[in-house]
Amino acid sequence: MSVPRCCRMNNIAVFAGILVSCGIIIVLIPAPASATRVFTNSFLVEFHDDVSKSEADKIAREHGFENAGPLMRSKREYHFIHRGLPARSKRSIPHHRNLKSNEKIKLVAQQPGFKRSKRGYGPLIHKGQVALDKSAEPTDPYFQFQWYLKNDGSLGGKPRLDLNVEAAWAQGATGKNITTAIMDDGIDYLHPDLKFNYNAKASYDFSSNDPFPYPRYTDDWFNSHGTRCAGEVAAARDNGVCGVGVAYDSKVAGIRMLDQPYMTDLIEANSMGHEPNLIDIYSASWGPTDDGKTVDGPRNATMRAIVKGVNEGRNGLGNIYVWASGDGGEDDDCNCDGYAASMWTISINSAINNGQNAHYDESCTSTLASTFSNGGGDPKTGVATTDLYGRCTKTHSGTSAAAPEAAGVFALALEVNRNLTWRDIQHLTVLTSKRNSLYDGKGYFKWQMNGVGLEFNHLFGYGVLDAGAMVAMAKDWITVPQRYHCDGGKVNKTLSIPTNGSLTLFIDTHACRGTENQVDYLEHVQAVITLNSSRRGEVIMHLVSPMGTRSMILSRRPNDDDHTDGFAKWPFMTTHTWGENPRGRWKLEIKFNSPNTQTGFIKEWDLLLHGTREAPYKDLAVADPHSKLAIVKKAHEDRR
Repeated sequence: MSVPRCCRMNNIAVFAGILVSCGIIIVLIPAPASATRVFTNSFLVEFHDDVSKSEADKIAREHGFENAGPLMRSKREYHFIHRGLPARSKRSIPHHRNLKSNEKIKLVAQQPGFKRSKRGYGPLIHKGQVALDKSAEPTDPYFQFQWYLKNDGSLGGKPRLDLNVEAAWAQGATGKNITTAIMDDGIDYLHPDLKFNYNAKASYDFSSNDPFPYPRYTDDWFNSHGTRCAGEVAAARDNGVCGVGVAYDSKVAGIRMLDQPYMTDLIEANSMGHEPNLIDIYSASWGPTDDGKTVDGPRNATMRAIVKGVNEGRNGLGNIYVWASGDGGEDDDCNCDGYAASMWTISINSAINNGQNAHYDESCTSTLASTFSNGGGDPKTGVATTDLYGRCTKTHSGTSAAAPEAAGVFALALEVNRNLTWRDIQHLTVLTSKRNSLYDGKGYFKWQMNGVGLEFNHLFGYGVLDAGAMVAMAKDWITVPQRYHCDGGKVNKTLSIPTNGSLTLFIDTHACRGTENQVDYLEHVQAVITLNSSRRGEVIMHLVSPMGTRSMILSRRPNDDDHTDGFAKWPFMTTHTWGENPRGRWKLEIKFNSPNTQTGFIKEWDLLLHGTREAPYKDLAVADPHSKLAIVKKAHEDRR
């Protein structure tokens, strides 16, 4: 297969497990070769020509199937279910042949099942309401416990370490006319704090295939996850119920998609592509299992849905996908999660109310920013929000809590500027997030400066989101220049990783200079790597940019004992070189960090550069000469 080395992103095609979008290579994640395959009763059916839904319904019935609807509004790809097969089954050749006997059907693929885990720490404990506490601030009874909205230090936190939402509200931003979809286990849309902000038209239940994404009852309230996340975004203000949402005048849509025995590619894809012109933001507080040994991410259809969303959603401005970075703790690395580490998503980590990282936080170079989870001094001081059946809770936590807070902040920014693209939101996040009082409690990860003066941290990205600063900058924002994608070079030979010391590889790149798609100002960088070792979790890797920024793209994962699958064209991503000049020598350092002797080899390293040819902020006015915007603009001007 031959594709252009650098080009604009327009058309999408899929070849042999790699998504190619006009030269952009995105690895599609198969199930690990050593895993036991589980198949479901769902089938992807592709027709040779366009067929109507009614015709697809008829064909499905003729073969003993039920048509669950099209894949991402396609007229050729449909989701068929056979109720005679269990949700967990083996590959069924007879059912495959049955469908393939129809001359109109081009392809049949029985869907593998895989696990996706909600991200939340600690037991799900529900609390009743408390007496109304009237004040000049929101009168909602749980507002006094919402330290992530206003941290006055009374709950053991550091004063003013919060999302600074009151500054955004003071500017008139409350999220009006913005919809955030909570992709989760459903939403209690009858909850008095949510029912008037619920967008039924944008909601759907992909677990039951109906328009009513109400959580399935369990005795342990396990399916309260989505309702809690929804309240963080859009709980109503001053109604005497629970607390208040970050964007309390915005709408939430419920997309129920987590609650079935196994996840499938079709369910994920349809969830992420559901009503992309009605939904502005998709919030996901789940992902592959946070066990420190899983390497997994989106499959074919799901990746197509995300790429389609950022290119065509919101009438061409692009949907915003917000992802919880993961709860695997220091023994995991969120660059091994293909959802959180995608350049199409915004990966959000968490901090506790005294500024320290939570002990369950994963770290990785793809994290863009942070919000908050549970309190530090009191483990019961979690995130106060809505709970099932009209109740309230003070114990929601984990990076599950962090992602919807970010979605709420982005809703505030979108309200004041409806022309913001999905990339504008990422740029605003980089420029307005603050270091504040965030720190690594174990002292491993210090704050650093990249090559253009932007401060970042391996745990927290570019800092904690600042809603007031983001809204203020969004009002006068000028859309960033067109994005380009460049294959910066490749090392394509098998090299051994030394038992002691490190292996260092180099790529000298001109960043597609002189071509239509040269990149001069970086956004995301991907190191697509094929590697194997006697114990995958003992490998650590650093990527060093020409401007000297050092990104640890893979940390030690002591629970990962894989010795067969390794990494196959896995895209390790860093945001730490944002705004830098990519031209020059890139360095990849690989070594073992193990008490025992290990062996391994790298087979391939492909350097992919994503960014703009033009300086992104040259026409923006600078109000504060000490701001990140001023620092980066000066660095860019000095370069020219």
